[in-house]
Amino acid sequence: MVDSDLLSLLTYDRLRAEHLDQVVTIERASFTTPWSKNSFLYEIKYNEFAHYLTALTPERNVAGYAGMWIVLDEAHLTNVAVHEHYRRRGLGLELMQKMIVWAVALGADRMTLEVRPSNKPARKLYANLGFEDRGIRKDYYPDTRENAIIMWKDKLP
Repeated sequence: MVDSDLLSLLTYDRLRAEHLDQVVTIERASFTTPWSKNSFLYEIKYNEFAHYLTALTPERNVAGYAGMWIVLDEAHLTNVAVHEHYRRRGLGLELMQKMIVWAVALGADRMTLEVRPSNKPARKLYANLGFEDRGIRKDYYPDTRENAIIMWKDKLP
């Protein structure tokens, strides 16, 4: 379901240091092996390939975020997460669409990501955006040794 009222209230900005405490809270609530604050800080300060976006409420609270690396003509999605209060309202889709547009603007013509086979909502979202299963990374997730499905979207618009 897309909550157009919610989405119309949000603004989007590059991830900044002042967002990190909220991002880490969302990260911990969303993933069993969350990234640390220092990992995100490194990404935004020192990784020249990294590009991160936040969705902000009118009160400047982080409702969600997404990140990617651009290497040559490929975008590698690193993170997508939505605060639990904003899930199932279209924000994940909105973030993904904005990341695809941004990737194209930065010169990418295809995008890849890894996703847990058990993460059915994310897999459905990615498939609806045109991502296709292309492979498996064995024992990718250290917490459960679950494999990762490698998905690709070729010919970004």
